[in-house]
Amino acid sequence: MAEKKKKVKESLAQTTVRTALAKGDIYTKMSAILMGTGNFARGQICKGLIYLIAEISFLFFLITQGMVYLKGLTTLGIQETGEIFNEKKQIYEYTAGDNSMLFLFYGILTLFIIAGFILIWRTAVKSAFEAQRCKEMGRKAPGIRADIHQLFDKKLYGSLLFFPVLCVVLFTIMPLAFMICMAFTNYDRNHQPPGTLFDWVGIANFQKLFDVNGGLGYAFWHVLGWTIVWAILATALNYIFGMILAIIINRKETRIKGFWRFVFVLSIAVPQFVSLLIMRTMLQEQGAINVLLQNLGLISGPLPFWTNTMWARVTVIIINLWVGIPFTMLQVTGILQNIPQELYEAAKVDGANVIVTFFKITLPYMLFVTAPYLITQFIGNINNFNVIYLLTEGKPATMDYFNGTAGKTDLLVTWLYKLTVDFKDYNYAAVIGIAVFVLSAIFSLAAYRRTGSYKDEEGFQ
Repeated sequence: MAEKKKKVKESLAQTTVRTALAKGDIYTKMSAILMGTGNFARGQICKGLIYLIAEISFLFFLITQGMVYLKGLTTLGIQETGEIFNEKKQIYEYTAGDNSMLFLFYGILTLFIIAGFILIWRTAVKSAFEAQRCKEMGRKAPGIRADIHQLFDKKLYGSLLFFPVLCVVLFTIMPLAFMICMAFTNYDRNHQPPGTLFDWVGIANFQKLFDVNGGLGYAFWHVLGWTIVWAILATALNYIFGMILAIIINRKETRIKGFWRFVFVLSIAVPQFVSLLIMRTMLQEQGAINVLLQNLGLISGPLPFWTNTMWARVTVIIINLWVGIPFTMLQVTGILQNIPQELYEAAKVDGANVIVTFFKITLPYMLFVTAPYLITQFIGNINNFNVIYLLTEGKPATMDYFNGTAGKTDLLVTWLYKLTVDFKDYNYAAVIGIAVFVLSAIFSLAAYRRTGSYKDEEGFQ
């Protein structure tokens, strides 16, 4: 008997809507139309009322507001702000137009509400079928108290995850859906609601982005090229120099190790925006560095740290080393101290020198452990807004990059920021945001699946 009940519980746990509708009785099937019917028929009054109220509330919203929002989502508004001459009053009166942005937002919100109702509907049908199975077994269907008890017992994971998942949907997934939809509109500086409407344009923005000969496409491919170069150099150089610094400090012969680590970690303690703005000021044409070099007679004129493209790009890479190396040093120090000393002793017995030991033991072990960290750093550098914007603001400026919306040191993320905040080209910013996401996701997945950390999770050989 106990075994039979166990099998029934397992079958109920695997119940699907298709199974419920195929094997359910009339009350279960009616629950697909009038939610809660199956629960009422089996004495689950409270549960049936909850499902019924949910359905009535949804239908009320859909009839009174939802259909209007869905229609607005297809049109994004039809009435623009304008003026009409009132002959009786002999004055011009302004008529308020539709707000395309609100139409888009409420339309997307309605779609999410519909998706949420579908989940509740599926739960209601499965609940009705489970109540039916309980009756067929001669047992009383569990009441609302038993369900509440389950939420704090076997289904505690669901109770704890409900609000975090709800917040993720409301504050992450919904804004992403809003941004993605915006990429298919002409919501730019010339179409600013509520005064002017914007409309759906399909994939026209994506075509402009990937058109090498077009203004937007030309800027995109050049900024993308510099973004990738920046991310590779910033990640690789920080990792290499940080590892070398950690190895030098970690040597047995190095004294006062704590002091040297403190010296290099001191730059982390200073807020990054403060240190970057100080460096930006010091490297101006009349900044401290140029004035000092000129007073010493080492240069005759100011060095173009921020006005020359090559100088600016090299400068931001070097300053990023000063900012990023301490983080890598701390990351690597802990790993170095965990490398089995037996490996070094065996290599020393075999006659391996320092260089051979580094490339055969230290570096492979480091790469094995830090591969996920490297991938994270690479993606972080693709989206490294602070260093670029606080140092150069994307300058030197150029009109070649989509009418000056991007500069020679702009990354995709800083260009996206300018398009949004400075130029109000939200549609192009949304397209670039999607491109950044796709680029980051593809690289992350492809790179991680090829690392030793993924292929051999058991340990380093």
